[in-house]
Amino acid sequence: MSDMMWGGRFTKAEEKNALDFNASISYDCRMYKEDIAGSKAHAKMLARHGIISKEDCEKITEGLSAIKKEIDDGKFPFSIELEDIHMNVEKRLTDDIGDAGARLHTARSRNDQCALDLHMYMKRQIGRVAEKLISVEEALLEAAEKYKDVILPGYTHMQRAQPVLFAHHMLCYFAMLERDFKRLEECYDMADMSPIGACALAGTTYPTNPLEEAEELHFSKVYGNSLDAVSDRDYLLQFLSFASICAMHLSRLSEEFIYWSTSEFHFIELDDGYSTGSSIMPQKKNPDMCELIRGKTGRVYGSLIGLLTVMKGLPLAYDKDMQEDKEGVFDAIDTLYFALDIYAGMISTMTVNGKHTREVLEHDFSNATDMADYLAKKGLPFRQAHAVVGGAVHYCIEHHKVLHDLTMEEFKSMSPLFEEDILEALKIENCVKNRESYGGTGPKSVERQKAHGKEAVAAMKEKAAQWKESMAFLG
Repeated sequence: MSDMMWGGRFTKAEEKNALDFNASISYDCRMYKEDIAGSKAHAKMLARHGIISKEDCEKITEGLSAIKKEIDDGKFPFSIELEDIHMNVEKRLTDDIGDAGARLHTARSRNDQCALDLHMYMKRQIGRVAEKLISVEEALLEAAEKYKDVILPGYTHMQRAQPVLFAHHMLCYFAMLERDFKRLEECYDMADMSPIGACALAGTTYPTNPLEEAEELHFSKVYGNSLDAVSDRDYLLQFLSFASICAMHLSRLSEEFIYWSTSEFHFIELDDGYSTGSSIMPQKKNPDMCELIRGKTGRVYGSLIGLLTVMKGLPLAYDKDMQEDKEGVFDAIDTLYFALDIYAGMISTMTVNGKHTREVLEHDFSNATDMADYLAKKGLPFRQAHAVVGGAVHYCIEHHKVLHDLTMEEFKSMSPLFEEDILEALKIENCVKNRESYGGTGPKSVERQKAHGKEAVAAMKEKAAQWKESMAFLG
C-alpha cells in the first residue's frame, strides 16, 4: 500500500521519477503563510458549526502557529515526498498533534485549498507590485518637475518630428502606468473572491459556512458555483495580462533610454549604479538594466501565453494541468517587481542633457509644422501650406540651411504671406509654448498633467494601503 496521504486505494508506492515530476513543493512553498492562515480559518469554521471540537480547533491553531514560526525561521524540513505545501503542513501538523490534525481536512479538498491559497497570495502580491508601480510613477513626476524646462525632439518613425517638453515625454509614460494601475485594480477585484467550501468540485454534505471563512480571511465575496471555484484561473490570467502590458510599457521606455544614452543621441546619462562596463573595452558604459528589462518582457509574455495554453482545453473541473498555473505567475511577479524597483531608482538618478537636446533642434526641421500652421492661420488652405513648407525644406536641404536660416527674401519667394513674425513662429521655444491644446506639450498643459498625476498618485497610494492592510493578518 502507498503511504501517501491519498494512498489508501493504491497497492504500491509512486515511482521516484513520477514523484519528482508530480511534486510542486519546490515553488509552492512560498504560499505557506496563505496555507496556514486558510487552515486556521477552516478549523475555526468547523468548530463553530460543531464539525470538530473546540479543543481540536485550539490544538490545530497552536500547531499551525508553531509550524509557521519554524518556516519563518527557515528551519522547516520540506519534503518532496509530500508533494506540495498543503500536504507538508498537514502531515507535520498530524505528526505533532495527532488525530486533531487529521480532522482538519474535513469538508475541504486540496482543490479548493490550493485555489484559496493562490487567491490570497495574489492579493498580497498585487499590493506589493502596486507599491513598486507607484514608486515609478512618483519618479516620473519628479523627473518631469526637475527637467520641466528641457525641450527635446519628439519622434515618429524614429525620425525627428516636433519639439516637445521632456516633462511631456515622461508624463506619457506616467499615463501608461496609470492605466496599468487600473488594470491592477481589476486584478485585485478578481482575486478577492474565496473558493473555499467548493471542496473537490461539488461542495460538501457538512453544514459549513464559506461566508464565515471568507470574512475571516478578508475576502469581500465568495464563488457562487463550486465548479467555477476550483476550475477558475481567470484571476491569474488577468494578472499576467496586466504584467505583460506593464512590462511592455517598461520595455518601450527601456528602448528609448538605450537610444538616448548612446553617444549618437547623448540625451541622458544613466547613473553608474544602474550601468555596467565591458570586460575588454574600458571606455564602455552599458545600459544593461534597460536591456535586461527589455529582454525579460518576453519572459512575462511567455508566462501569459503558457497559462492560456494550459487552460484552453481543460474540461471541468480540476485537472492536474492546472498545477502549471504557479511557476509562470510567480516568475512574472518576481520579474515585474524587480523591473519596477530598478526603474524607480534609474529614473530618479539619471541626468538629462537639456542643453544638448535643445541644441540639436537648431539643426533640423522639427519646426516645419509650425511654419505650415503659420501660413494656414494667414488664410492659405493647410494642404497648400503643407506643400509650400515641403518645398521650403527641400530648398534648405539643397542649400545646407534650416528654416530659420532663410532670409525674408527667400521666405517671400516661397509665399507672399510670410512676414517678419515668421521668425518668432519658428523659434523652438515658441513651437512648444504655443501647443496648449488639451493634452498638448505646452507648459500650461504639462502643468495640468502634473497636477493630475499628483492627484492620481495620492489615490493609488490610498488604494494600495487598503490592499496592504487587508492582507496584514498574514504576517
